Amino acid sequence: MVIPDPYGLKRVIGERGVLPQRAKRLDPSLPCRESELLIDVERLNVDAASFQQLRDSAGGDPARIAQRIREIVQERGKMHNPVTGSGGMLIGRVKEVGPKYPARKRLKVGDRVASMVSLTLTPLQLEGIDRVNVDNGQVDVRGHAILFATGHYAKLPDDLPEALALAALDVCGAPALIHRFVSPGMTVGVLGAGKGGALSLTQARRSLGGHGRLIALDASEDALALLSGLGLCDAALRVDATQAVEAMEKVCQATGGEMCDLVVNCASVGNTEMATLLATRAGGMAIFFSMATSFTTAALGADGIGKDVTILVGNGYVPGHVELTLDLLRTEPALRQFFEERYRV
Repeated sequence: MVIPDPYGLKRVIGERGVLPQRAKRLDPSLPCRESELLIDVERLNVDAASFQQLRDSAGGDPARIAQRIREIVQERGKMHNPVTGSGGMLIGRVKEVGPKYPARKRLKVGDRVASMVSLTLTPLQLEGIDRVNVDNGQVDVRGHAILFATGHYAKLPDDLPEALALAALDVCGAPALIHRFVSPGMTVGVLGAGKGGALSLTQARRSLGGHGRLIALDASEDALALLSGLGLCDAALRVDATQAVEAMEKVCQATGGEMCDLVVNCASVGNTEMATLLATRAGGMAIFFSMATSFTTAALGADGIGKDVTILVGNGYVPGHVELTLDLLRTEPALRQFFEERYRV
């Protein structure tokens, strides 16, 4: 069957040949088209980099954050933060399945789903915002969204709290990449003690199989203490990752000069690329999973310090990433406790 407009090009306003993620504005209007999925949206999970920017610019005021989200969605037809360039994901109920939507036989009206593609490419229209949770970046809303034929989704599990599943699924590409690249004997550094960092450390622990070392790096003493207290890392280094030389020196001391075989950057702030590279040994790998990453800075920075490091930019989609992440939440009590205590989900 030929799928019409699988990438949603016809939802782009005023720009020919531009994909929805790069578009300035999208058309979220109804009706749902034949290759689309229509969702009654109940909650947005704004990505960490975007929510931190929104929270900082609003002085932490939930009402001002909500107003800015309304403005962005009204202006752009999607939740695409113009400052960070990032979005997040959503959950809701299936309202309509187009007759040529590829997964139409696996879905029915009323199914609860989470979008597994960025809000930066998802047509979205809001009728109202009911609550902003400043602790976890989740926003209770009323409205509708549209997924294209190529847009991945996940059915929400019945055995996990909704807020917990949403928080973890937003960053589920990170542990899936860890599963792919970590092997026993490695020293793994994880920059950022948030959701992606905790998931990455948990999967790395599994992949190391008791042979290797885990180092968590973050500026928050409380977050590091929680990770360390739950046994999610072997060493917790309080580091301002925008100060690359300081980060390098602390990692050097912690590793006896060996540095890390793999460093995963899950930070929610910018200007942490060089700390990541300097913490990685020559011949090692750096995975940038942060939406605050500048590829130019990372690539030219590695060149500038003369270090042979394989640089990987995580795109958020890895086959099997949903199942892997949900399994971690179900089987790793320490990880679940981290989410419940740190993000109150």
